[in-house]
Amino acid sequence: MPDSKSYERLGAKVLSLPDVIAQSVGFMGPVFSSAFVIPLVVGVISASGKGGGVASPLSVLIAGIGVFALGWIVSRYAREIHAAGSLYDYVTRGLGKRVGTAAGWLYYGGVTVLLVGLLLLIGGYLQSTIQSEFNVNPLPSWVWTLLIIVLIAAILYFGVRLSTRTQLALALVSIVVLTIFFISVIVKLGSANSAKPFEPSSSADGWSGIFFGVLYGVLLFVGFETAANLAEETPKPRREIPIAVMTTAGIATVIYLLATYVEVAGFHYSLKNITAAASAPLFALGGAKSAGGYGGTWIDRLLELVVLFDMLAVAIGCAVSATRGIFAMARDRRIPAPLARTSKRHGSPLGAAVFVVGAAVVTLLVNQLWTGLFALPATPHYFALFAWGSTFGGFALVVVYLLMCVGSVRSFWASQQRISVLISAIVGAVITGGAIFGSFYEVKSPTIEAPWYALGLLVIGFASTFLLRARESASSQLADLTAEAAR
Repeated sequence: MPDSKSYERLGAKVLSLPDVIAQSVGFMGPVFSSAFVIPLVVGVISASGKGGGVASPLSVLIAGIGVFALGWIVSRYAREIHAAGSLYDYVTRGLGKRVGTAAGWLYYGGVTVLLVGLLLLIGGYLQSTIQSEFNVNPLPSWVWTLLIIVLIAAILYFGVRLSTRTQLALALVSIVVLTIFFISVIVKLGSANSAKPFEPSSSADGWSGIFFGVLYGVLLFVGFETAANLAEETPKPRREIPIAVMTTAGIATVIYLLATYVEVAGFHYSLKNITAAASAPLFALGGAKSAGGYGGTWIDRLLELVVLFDMLAVAIGCAVSATRGIFAMARDRRIPAPLARTSKRHGSPLGAAVFVVGAAVVTLLVNQLWTGLFALPATPHYFALFAWGSTFGGFALVVVYLLMCVGSVRSFWASQQRISVLISAIVGAVITGGAIFGSFYEVKSPTIEAPWYALGLLVIGFASTFLLRARESASSQLADLTAEAAR
């Protein structure tokens, strides 16, 4: 058995409940998703052309129930495992070291790919928005992306509290502004408000369309559990991580229900109108009344700003999650040990941060030099790489959710909560299994390649267990990372 003193450690336990909630909410990006992902739930931009349609709020409600089931399982594990590895440790507990290691490769690989794609999108968003709004082009998109990479690197180096506080400020401002805007639209609709979006008959494809909306709706919530990655840096993880996970699921469900209702009702319950604005329905609603919106120039610009804030919060959340998970796996020697090195001054995961920042720089170079990679017709290359990366990352996380559900039955079968865990596992498995199906159904190249590449990474992770000399997980060897230490 290895000496517990040989395990690398992160910095002091300095995080509070608002910090860990900020990590989950920031990673999930409810404002960003409300702006760009909801049309996928509606079905107007999905590969299959199917979705919830006018009944999309009902799809989101069902997806939210499934996410609460997943959150219940995460909260059960979080009471017993307080290491930075989060879902990697959870799957290891339920399905063994080999499957757990493979899940870790997939989960943190998926988060990293999602991050580097998002950084490209932020750079492109800044360049195109400034140019369209003010008719100036001070910097090309790649320079904006490089500046954001430098910002992320600095935030990672100077410690986790700076990361979470930055996310908290960005997410809080953007959510408050968006919520006020949605409420104002509902008020302006007046008597045009209706319960129609919550009636199954409102879906053009009936329950089939609603459940396709559910498959895509699950993707709205991806990352809600990432507060668990900060358990090792939280003084009371047994109490605060479960609260953070379930609170985030609740916040997200409310915001997404509000967003989908407004984006359906605001276009007068017309799929034709929604389709016409499918690329950016939020900004169409924020436009002038003469253009069919409910705001004006400055409202639209404010919405564009808070979407940028939320995108930055998502990027920071992804970076924090990826570095903590990579650190934990390297500490357990499931990946190369140098990735577990920490900063002596700040206690931050230095080796993992260097890897993540390096991956972002390499991706930026690929975007500039290999413009045919995963290219989409009539679409900027940075957006094509983001679309591919977000598909890869979302699929990777959903597969790990499914593995966690399966493993939880074994982990908690002897506990007093076995019935609630079993029900949650079944609901979670159905929801995630459906989302996995939706990742393949009628999806065309190059997007269809993303889930296959992700499954390839899962296989590589499993194969690595026969090559690398792993040791016992820190979650089972370090006293403060066990449930008993927090009682």
